Amino acid sequence: MTGADLVLPPTDQQTPTAVPLQAPGDQPLEAALAEMQVLQEQFGYVVVLYPSSLDVTFVRRLHTVRSILESDRIALIESDLPPLGLAVLVRQLRQLSVCDFTAGVVAASARLLAHYIYAGALLNSVARLDRVPVSLKSHAKSWVPGSQFGVVASPQPQLVKIGPDAQLKGPEYATQLTVARGQLQSDWVTATLAPAWRVQGLHEAGLPAESSRWWGTGKLIEFVAHLTDVSVIHQLVSSVRRERCHWCSMELIGDRCCFCAASLPPRTPRQNQKPVAGVPTEGTLPASPRS
Repeated sequence: MTGADLVLPPTDQQTPTAVPLQAPGDQPLEAALAEMQVLQEQFGYVVVLYPSSLDVTFVRRLHTVRSILESDRIALIESDLPPLGLAVLVRQLRQLSVCDFTAGVVAASARLLAHYIYAGALLNSVARLDRVPVSLKSHAKSWVPGSQFGVVASPQPQLVKIGPDAQLKGPEYATQLTVARGQLQSDWVTATLAPAWRVQGLHEAGLPAESSRWWGTGKLIEFVAHLTDVSVIHQLVSSVRRERCHWCSMELIGDRCCFCAASLPPRTPRQNQKPVAGVPTEGTLPASPRS
């Protein structure tokens, strides 16, 4: 992953940590190559998860390292999740890494699990928010002193002005809520949103450095509702049909290999996934990320 502040504390003693990679300005190419070689030798495969908002020079560095090493054991996975949501997804992949899954399945699970992450924020303004559709009316309300907005970026965009009847659609299955506080004073997330979403636990986390830029304001409280129980996450991933990549032979789920980016032939709906107790089945996986 591409930032130390995206490494959340483990949920149990078995969950390993993650290795944050350094930006090109902080690490010469030779050092980056040496670091990646060590990771491959130590773990066999490397799964790199990075945000779609990552600086283009950093993205080029990641692809350059993989290209120079000519390695088919490095998966580069781009995610549209906001920073705290990405941190939660990274931790879920860390949980899966010690389960009975191959590297190809763990990497491909990023797309599946992201669909079950409800990532949003409470904002004092949406005037500079460009990650979620904002109407002209909402933009105008941003200039009213004291206005606050509840926003969900994933899995489906939502935006409401906070008021007595404000509601955001949440998950229909049991989740935990992780909250990261910025420069906004409010108890709406913990006192109103959490009960409405019937979360089973609240956890505080530090606000990622990228959050203010991602959401367009430093006056925010970022939140993520997510699955935490590794047995449920394991069952969810296990319920999806596994394939063999016809190009590199890696085992995978979904329609694209995360290590070589080769696509699989299309399958019929409802052929991918079996029901998982407490978690809705979505049939086919979300669209493939850009490689």
